[in-house]
Amino acid sequence: MQPRHRVSRAAIELIKRFEGYRQAAAQLPDGRWTIGHGHTLTAREGASVSPDDAEALLLYDLIGVAHALNEAVFTPLTQNQFDALASFTFNIGLDSFHQSGVLRRLNEGALIQAACAMELWRKANVGGERIVIDALVRRRSAEKTLFLTPPGEAWVPAPTPILQPLLDTDAEGVVPLQTPVEVTAVVEGDQLVVLRDGEPAPAPLAPEEEEALGPAKVAAEAVSARLSTIFQETGETPAPSEVAAEPAPAPFEDPVPFFLRAPDPDPEPEDEVKPLATWTSHPELDDAEEAAAERGDLFAPGEPDGVEDPAAEDEAGYEDGEPFERDRVLIDDTTPYEFDAPMVQPLPERPEGGLLTLIALAALGLIFFGGGIFWATYAHAGASSGLFGPRLVGGLAGVAGVGFFVVAVYLLLDRLGRAAERDAREYR
Repeated sequence: MQPRHRVSRAAIELIKRFEGYRQAAAQLPDGRWTIGHGHTLTAREGASVSPDDAEALLLYDLIGVAHALNEAVFTPLTQNQFDALASFTFNIGLDSFHQSGVLRRLNEGALIQAACAMELWRKANVGGERIVIDALVRRRSAEKTLFLTPPGEAWVPAPTPILQPLLDTDAEGVVPLQTPVEVTAVVEGDQLVVLRDGEPAPAPLAPEEEEALGPAKVAAEAVSARLSTIFQETGETPAPSEVAAEPAPAPFEDPVPFFLRAPDPDPEPEDEVKPLATWTSHPELDDAEEAAAERGDLFAPGEPDGVEDPAAEDEAGYEDGEPFERDRVLIDDTTPYEFDAPMVQPLPERPEGGLLTLIALAALGLIFFGGGIFWATYAHAGASSGLFGPRLVGGLAGVAGVGFFVVAVYLLLDRLGRAAERDAREYR
């Protein structure tokens, strides 16, 4: 049977140091009252206690904590380990301790892992936000130190030249990702309020001042100042505020001037350029073009395909300094284009057998199948039958009968399918 531990003076002093002393009762945000060193069971409005009475109330609260530790922990503990667990359990509560990984690792005999698991209980809700609290980090560190302190002088040496410490990546979760917040508990009237330290509220700004100092406006002014400095026109001096907002870039060894300027005005119209080719009007062709337009022809008469020979056109060139002449082509895009749909040739009809032929083929298959089975069952093998006995002949006849019947059924189904397809095509 394990010895039942009792809370020593070390646990009492540790709890008193982190719980603090409150002489008058104060109301918590959840409606309960607290007094002394975190006592809530019998605290009420208007009550007050002396330091000795506050310690007596703390001892009364630790009776239930010590009893829960003795009942829940099955691993032998030292007095320092028991005192550290008492402070830890008093802080997180009995229900949380029974569900924590600290108790599970204690009962597994992993005392070092249990001590490291204590450091994970370092967050609290402040103003509706779950944050890491500086005081809880310090309290977990003190409890872990007391838990790992051996009794008496039983320190195990770990010489540095032999046991050089290395980085343990498995313990990265112990380091908080966010900076622990320092909080202060103050009493306003009879209410206990928690204030966050180290985060002064910024002074309120006027709307104009807030808009002027906005991050978007500051960034826009910085970009404008830089562009004005780089692409300034000749003789233009940037404003002092713009120069101060963004320093000018360092000059190159051989700077090349570059200026932004408005586009040039539209140039004056020049003399009309003489075209390389001109269209010549032919009275005899005009009448022909009108007649072709009435008929709906796309090309003028005398041009069956409407395309001239490019080589002949190039060879024409200029004659005696005068541009060559060519016939005009009349294109009428108002005449509707008649589209003749291609004729779709129907698939050739596959010859189909008559219905009587299919019935006869199916009947022949049944006769062969029945005869083969009968012959293989009742025929007696003779002495000179050899390889082709009654059973073999009957089996072959049965297989042939099954084949005839299957072919007849397939042809019948194919005939019905083609008829259905033909009816559907005629319906469309």
